[in-house]
Amino acid sequence: MGLQKIGSRLVVLDTETTGLNPRTGDRIIEIGCVEMIDRRLTGNNYHQYINPERDSEEGALAVHGLTTEFLSDKPKFRQIAAEFKEYISGAELIIHNAPFDMGFLDAEFKRLDMAVLSGEIDGVIDTLVQAKEMYPGKRNSLDALCDRYGISNAHRTLHGALLDSELLAEVYLAMTRGQNSFSIDFGDDRNDTGENGARLPLAPLEEIFVRLASVEEILLHEDVLVSLNKEVRGLCVWHKLPAEVAQE
Repeated sequence: MGLQKIGSRLVVLDTETTGLNPRTGDRIIEIGCVEMIDRRLTGNNYHQYINPERDSEEGALAVHGLTTEFLSDKPKFRQIAAEFKEYISGAELIIHNAPFDMGFLDAEFKRLDMAVLSGEIDGVIDTLVQAKEMYPGKRNSLDALCDRYGISNAHRTLHGALLDSELLAEVYLAMTRGQNSFSIDFGDDRNDTGENGARLPLAPLEEIFVRLASVEEILLHEDVLVSLNKEVRGLCVWHKLPAEVAQE
């Protein structure tokens, strides 16, 4: 997991579809996106229902609940393609099981003879791949990750692209929280994060108690350095450094 650049724009993306395979004619019926800049939610989200011009498979309908009747008056993908592409342009996408969503999106753009997304974005982070690396052998679905990180998904009775993107944004921040700070995690219950999971500012240095080593502890430490220096025949860097600094 690489560190994000300062000012980087992340877009958490999810889609709902009529089925599992765009190569057999399945289509996108919903897109939901949540924007983050510097790991903070901006509220500049994107959400669109889409008329797929076909029925959903029975299994898919049971997952998302978006009927053909409900989608019949929604715009077709060709009507929203340009605005959607403009929205995600230059962003790094965060997707759970990225090949699925990217495969469907690329298929939709290819139908319109438009360039696929890879040339429009700044890369893709697949949180399913990250989760499998962090928790090998565990369940790593979005629901399982919500449970693991204590993120409430009680309101998620059916899959929805925008709701799932909002949950995934929280999961991503929780998974990568160590990137936010070089401070030590003491393992207690202190609430040191904000509403969006970002690390709160550290206390001013003058408020931090610093315990200096006692004379006895300094002498014991020097004995250890002398012993180490003997073992390496006078080449101990830690033992040589103070003398060299003093000479300067």
